[in-house]
Amino acid sequence: MKLRTLLAAASATALIAGAASAETLRWARAGDALTLDPHAQNEGPTSALAHQIMEPLIMRDMTGAIVPVLATEWGPSEDNPNVWIFKLREGVSFHDGSEFDSEDVVFSLNRAMSTNSDYKELLASVTEVRAADKYTVEIETGGPNPIMPSNLTNMFMMDKTWAEANGAVEVQDYEGGETTFASLNANGTGPYTLVSREPDVRTVMTINENYWGASEFPMEVTELIYTPIQNAATRVAALLSGEVDFIQDVPVQDLQRVAGTDGLDVRTAPQNRVIFFGMNQGDTDLASDNVDGTNPLADVRVRRAMSLAINRDAIQQVVMRGQSEPAGMIAPPFVNGWTKEMDASSKTDLDAAKALMAEAGYGNGFSIQLDCPNDRYINDEAICQAAVGMLAQIGVTVNLDAKPKAQHFPLINNLETDFYMLGWGVPTYDSEYVFNFLVHTKGDKYGSWNGTRFTNPDLDMQIQALASETDLEKRDGMIADIWTVVQDQQLYIPIHHQVLNWGMKSNVGTIVAPDDAAKFKYFTLN
Repeated sequence: MKLRTLLAAASATALIAGAASAETLRWARAGDALTLDPHAQNEGPTSALAHQIMEPLIMRDMTGAIVPVLATEWGPSEDNPNVWIFKLREGVSFHDGSEFDSEDVVFSLNRAMSTNSDYKELLASVTEVRAADKYTVEIETGGPNPIMPSNLTNMFMMDKTWAEANGAVEVQDYEGGETTFASLNANGTGPYTLVSREPDVRTVMTINENYWGASEFPMEVTELIYTPIQNAATRVAALLSGEVDFIQDVPVQDLQRVAGTDGLDVRTAPQNRVIFFGMNQGDTDLASDNVDGTNPLADVRVRRAMSLAINRDAIQQVVMRGQSEPAGMIAPPFVNGWTKEMDASSKTDLDAAKALMAEAGYGNGFSIQLDCPNDRYINDEAICQAAVGMLAQIGVTVNLDAKPKAQHFPLINNLETDFYMLGWGVPTYDSEYVFNFLVHTKGDKYGSWNGTRFTNPDLDMQIQALASETDLEKRDGMIADIWTVVQDQQLYIPIHHQVLNWGMKSNVGTIVAPDDAAKFKYFTLN
């Protein structure tokens, strides 16, 4: 069998200045991780915390490049094009001292494919995971899968024995409100071990003295104290006063204030994430509108009218203070399948929007509830408030209900919202990820974040076919065809691409990761 070895140097550019710091780094952001169960919630801050404690086979480093972690080599089998082979790193231990091997990988990937897992779409093409030997794992798919490694960058490995001993074999039913041992405890192979966990209050981690990569990475942060601070002013005040050393989400209104403070830096980069609104277009009637017996969002003319009413330039200038890029599709520019033409397609035209509303029979408008998070995305509630005023101009009266993400996300997953905000990052850098989660009919293996109720069996087949198409030029054509349907049907209302603004003490050495996942083993302190 022939394996292609992918090697990459650990990369973190140190931008260093200022006084020396303790080895403790106090980290804050608006919202906490939703859970410690590594397969329960595919959500940015949740994955960011998990990356400190647990590890995937491969991951994206701080630049976005794929690098080896628990696997050192991988590639398609010469004997069977449907099989990917992963050679595992030897001599790795979990935090409790137990050895990491292929049994743990087989267990973890099978667990990630189970019903409650929020990662199952990434493994939808997998037919079997097997251990060829103690340090070799084979992943077989229904056809040759050209991007399998990209699907694994946030797929965290668990200790099978630990999971069995602690009743953690099954994935936490997060949407059902379940709390499990794995949702509050963790035993990973990562650079930091969990000391204590108080959800929404404080999580403390300390350096893993037996970490396999201790000599490969700076590892200068020896203790991590993670504190979610939802209130923007309080979060900035904590950085300014020195109570915290690093915040991932400097509010746009405070950028100059932080950047102009001696001893503090703001570092900025485009994020691999787009913000948009979803609409329930599949139900025959809506629970939250004032129209009886019909669903105005089922009419594509209404959906287009609502998109035409949104002034993305005004949101960029007023709400985001220039820290966003208006979007016309629900994929960031990082992603294979993104085009400049589609991304520039969203326009503001109130006259055209009113005409479409009248043509659809809603010239007098209607009312509906908009569900919005208030601790997940940059200025999320303020964006929703702006949209309320914009939609009112075409007769759509919006009742805004903003709440923490822990209450907001289950509304989407449980199909309990008719109109909602969502943000989407694409860790695979490929459109298939967007389609599997957001466009495919919601079911056992696909569509877990598709709250639109949109369904198209023919399109589903086209999406599934992407997983086994190895002719990349043909595959790109298939992706373009699927995007044409998504755009023509106005499945979502794109708003903008986020820009990341990390605030930190000047002595903290790091670049800004496009996935917004700070991986502290790369950080330096000077």
